[in-house]
Amino acid sequence: MASSPRMERLERTDGLEEFAAWVEGLMRQRGYVIDGPRGGGKSRLADDAGVHRAAVTRLLQRQSMPDLETMRRLAGVLGVPLRDMLIRSGRLSEEDLPLEPVPGAGCAPAGRISPEEAARRMGVPEDLRGLFAKVARQFLPEGGSGGS
Repeated sequence: MASSPRMERLERTDGLEEFAAWVEGLMRQRGYVIDGPRGGGKSRLADDAGVHRAAVTRLLQRQSMPDLETMRRLAGVLGVPLRDMLIRSGRLSEEDLPLEPVPGAGCAPAGRISPEEAARRMGVPEDLRGLFAKVARQFLPEGGSGGS
């Protein structure tokens, strides 16, 4: 049975409400003051993340979901994996972003992951992942293979 446009709007609103509440909680945990009359924490978060203040305001007022780039930047500043941000927003599901190693993806054994996989999971832009992996290997023991 197909859902009506009204039901789809209600579903998006419910997801937006939960997501915005989660982001607000993260903001408070990270010291962003959003409960005061001036709302300076919203502007500070936007500045720290390098996003438009209006995007943060629209999210916290439950008006619209941020775009992917805004989510990526907010995730970095709020200290959460982009994966969590995307799943909590409802844009993707846990099935879309599995944590289990993909066969042949070069993941390391015994719970360790390769620097490339770490970069992917942390949302490092694809064009910078090689550089990230090269630098990360310098800090790994025994030649920096990461077990891969």
